[in-house]
Formats: sequence, C-alpha cells, structure tokens
Amino acid sequence: MNVVEQVILVDENDLATGAMEKVAAHEKAVLHRAFSVFIFNNKGEMLLQQRAENKYHSGGLWTNTCCSHPRPGEPTITAALRRLEEEMGFTTEIKKIFDFVYRAAFENGLIENEYDHVFVGVYDGPVQPDSREVNAFVYADMAAISSALESDPQKYTAWFHIAFPKVKEWWEKSFSAVVF
Repeated sequence: MNVVEQVILVDENDLATGAMEKVAAHEKAVLHRAFSVFIFNNKGEMLLQQRAENKYHSGGLWTNTCCSHPRPGEPTITAALRRLEEEMGFTTEIKKIFDFVYRAAFENGLIENEYDHVFVGVYDGPVQPDSREVNAFVYADMAAISSALESDPQKYTAWFHIAFPKVKEWWEKSFSAVVF
C-alpha cells in the first residue's frame, strides 16, 4: 500500500490554510509546516544524522537529528516524537525553543518553503536508525560542528545552516540548565 503523505499549508503566522500532497507542496514552493529536532547527550554533544541517499532531496547530507512534517490534524510535537522514533529508533522528552521560516531550492527542482518548529531534547540511550532514512549518525561537539559548517558547508542541509547558529546560541545559554 502506497500512502500519500500530506503536509499542512500555513500562512506567515503558522495558521493552517489547508493541506497538500508533500512532493506537490515542494514542487510548487507552497509554505507549509515542518519541524526539526536537535538531540543532545548529557555531555552536550549534538546527535547528527546523514540523510539516506534515496531521500527526495538533500540525500547524503548531514543534518540535525530528525526533521519532517506533521500530518493534517497532528500536533507538531506529536509528529516530532513520531518521526524521531521512526527515523532514529528512540524517543525522549523534547521542548520547542523557536521557529523560523526558510526557503531553499534544490538541484532536482524541489523547493522547501517551510515554517519550521525547532525542538530540543537530551538522550543517552541506544540509537537504532532506519536505514531507509539514515545513512549514518554521530554525536559531535558544538565547536566541531561549527568548524565543519565553515570548512565543508556543502556537506550539510540548507535548513541546518540556518537553524544551527540559533540552536547553538540556545545551547550556550541554556543547555546546562535544561529541564524537561
């Protein structure tokens, strides 16, 4: 059975305006709701994933722990927890720290135009990613990630370049006081 994934279309204030098939929304560059999850271990290292090569865009690039879209009628935090388990094989408590809107065009003609909700969490257990979603994963310290983004920017997703500095700023101010 082939399930057609739909995304929630939104306005510039993140108010839902309808739904559309996911690939069509990316072909037409329609603003839609998305989320990005950033997981840290207790040492403060960020869990990165390398996207599977067969992803519909940005295959093989490194990015945050998990990202996707909520389904129509699904709360964003529920979708984030669902996809974290589906992609990375675990779940943990998360909290929202900010959101942002971005637009990025890809070589295959798809365009991300997303209202992205950013969540963070802490997890130190086993990671069992779905190989259809993830090529590899690694915990990396923030300084190493910052350096890699400067030296090899083409190895990272468009949204990670935008979100990482904001997450890093949150991490510098708040990580040691994280309470979920």
